Amino acid sequence: MSTHVDTPGVARPRVEGDREQQILDATLAVLTEVGYDRLTMDAVASRAKASKATLYRRWNGKEALVVDALLSVHEAITPVDTGSLRGDLLASFCGLGGLTDMTSVGTFAAVLTAITHDPDFAAAFRQQVIGPKAELSRTIFERALARGEIPADVDVDLLAPALAGIVLHRMFLLGQVPDEALITRVVDQIILPAATGRR
Repeated sequence: MSTHVDTPGVARPRVEGDREQQILDATLAVLTEVGYDRLTMDAVASRAKASKATLYRRWNGKEALVVDALLSVHEAITPVDTGSLRGDLLASFCGLGGLTDMTSVGTFAAVLTAITHDPDFAAAFRQQVIGPKAELSRTIFERALARGEIPADVDVDLLAPALAGIVLHRMFLLGQVPDEALITRVVDQIILPAATGRR
């Protein structure tokens, strides 16, 4: 588990046994139901059947608790290497923690408003949750560069977040729930032509 943003460089005491994961699971459940803004330590404690004192011994507030809950899901994701840019994109974005994983997308939706008006949470979320996912996307394109699949002058920083941006735009603004067919169309019709210069 990562070092908490509330106490840099200092690990707070862990909760014994499976209780910590139960608390993190309860946090995700409450987060999905009410969103970050309305989530309280009381609500999580009640859902997890734990005392608030137990929560505060491990986390000093909901910012650190929610970040750890999100990380508890994302840390289980193993990077894939299929040997091709197309295969890597489809495997990464259609699997666990990807854009077709409604649990992952749902938790993102639940923290969306907090990212815009809670600078401390936004910084922690971008660094600890989004940062590793962005790095994974970048790695996929860097491997494609190394294999010679895409030209050396491709702007990886521009392309790496493009797939997620397109799909999330369609979901949140157009109401289109992402599925594997949508991801495949975006990869084949937009991302690969942009990356390779050919359809």
